[in-house]
Amino acid sequence: MRLAQLEQFDPITIQCHDNPDADALASGFGLYTYFKEKNKDVRLVYAGKNQVQKKNLTLMVDKLNIPVIYLHDTDIPIKGLLITVDCQYGAGNVTHLSAENVAIIDHHQIEITNVPMSEIRSNLGSCSTLVWQMMKEEGFSFAGKYELGTALYYGLFSDTNQFSEIYNPLDMDMRDALPCEKSLINLFRNSNLSLRELEIAGLALIKHIYNDDYRYAIVKANPCDPNILGLISDFLLQVEEIDTCIVYNELKDGIKFSVRSCVKEVRADELASFLAEDIGSGGGHREKAGGFISRSKYEEKHPTLHSEAYFSERMNDYFDHCQIIDAVNYDIDISSMKAYVKRKLPQGFVIAKEIVPVGTPITIRTLEGDVDMTVEDNTVFMIGIKGEVYPVTREKFEKSYRTTDEQYDLKEHTLQADYIPTIRNRMDGSSKEIIQFAKVCMPTGETHIHAKMLTGMVKVFTSWDREKYMLGKPGDFLAVRCDDRHDIYVVERDIFYKSYEETEEIEEM
Repeated sequence: MRLAQLEQFDPITIQCHDNPDADALASGFGLYTYFKEKNKDVRLVYAGKNQVQKKNLTLMVDKLNIPVIYLHDTDIPIKGLLITVDCQYGAGNVTHLSAENVAIIDHHQIEITNVPMSEIRSNLGSCSTLVWQMMKEEGFSFAGKYELGTALYYGLFSDTNQFSEIYNPLDMDMRDALPCEKSLINLFRNSNLSLRELEIAGLALIKHIYNDDYRYAIVKANPCDPNILGLISDFLLQVEEIDTCIVYNELKDGIKFSVRSCVKEVRADELASFLAEDIGSGGGHREKAGGFISRSKYEEKHPTLHSEAYFSERMNDYFDHCQIIDAVNYDIDISSMKAYVKRKLPQGFVIAKEIVPVGTPITIRTLEGDVDMTVEDNTVFMIGIKGEVYPVTREKFEKSYRTTDEQYDLKEHTLQADYIPTIRNRMDGSSKEIIQFAKVCMPTGETHIHAKMLTGMVKVFTSWDREKYMLGKPGDFLAVRCDDRHDIYVVERDIFYKSYEETEEIEEM
């Protein structure tokens, strides 16, 4: 669904969920601004038992001139169009309003499926990001709109625990692009904690669960603002005996949790995703992450398991069944591995120094996450068949691929194009889409590997990145180049079968 499709309606009512948070207010404000510029009769409302009272939110509404209205009377039918934002029409967290036409714009797990005009993207960190992207798609300019920019920025800031739980590149792009008054963000942030929430944090810490073998802690807190979970998590990680921790609370519609890690063997974003697997969503950064578990999905899959036991079992399972491989020092046994050759499928390539000077620190931003590195003279960026970007040396590239002058097209040459990878210069803050500079290359058919399907989890610290590991799950493949026993890596199952084909056993080089 696009916002242009909704311009046929007039008037338009935008409804936040009951007890709206910063993200609901911000995303609602974004939609209000968009339709106001289209000369629509538009209003922004919320209902429920209580009006907004939390200090950071009242400051946000006041300082950013957000025209939100509290509905005392919810029995009056809504004319024109009703848009529920940061919530889903008919869900339990939003007061039901009778409406002629309904649309949904949200970023939570899908609960309502009978509303045709819906845009729900549960992989985003905030509804603010979704509204920002939808407005951009219609050519809306955010230049000079500091009140709106600050609101959307704070919506993402709040819903991702001060950006520590961002894992979608679109969230990062909005954060980097919006005009924003940082002084107001500091004001809102420093008005976020009440004495009651301070008490919640103290009581939660007293009742922690600790595992001495794996050096992790689990803490359950009473219902509170998500930022309090992050505050408790950050405090726990300062304890010498704790390497990893989970802090969570139970809400009406599910479980909100925060994850922290201070060791490179545990990536917080990956652990958060593991904890919410099949019943929610999770992600973030290497050290800080979080997620949400759907109440209905949890009760369907674990009807008799209380939350403390669930997190303990998942954590033990995570540590019990995971092998760690340091490619530089690992002596890999290829006796159980088969030989494969790369299929001759077009891929993209970019000579790194043709985009940014040698020695420049950069961030490669892809759907799989950010990769930080420094450009070297022989660095080549490869674009795989799922749009993934990874660096190789010029020597290995020239040995494995034949270059062409054909311009690379993300939609034509990849299986999916959900996000256009970018390269961000960390020295001057500039950003470029990598496909603008990419050409097509073809495998020569001379790249041979040994590989085997994984039956358990594996973390591989590759020879080109000693700080961040590649995660392999059951069904993925562990691979090693035949001409370099220390070039060990992981290939996702679907990518592997599309990229490689089995070949006759070959002699080692």
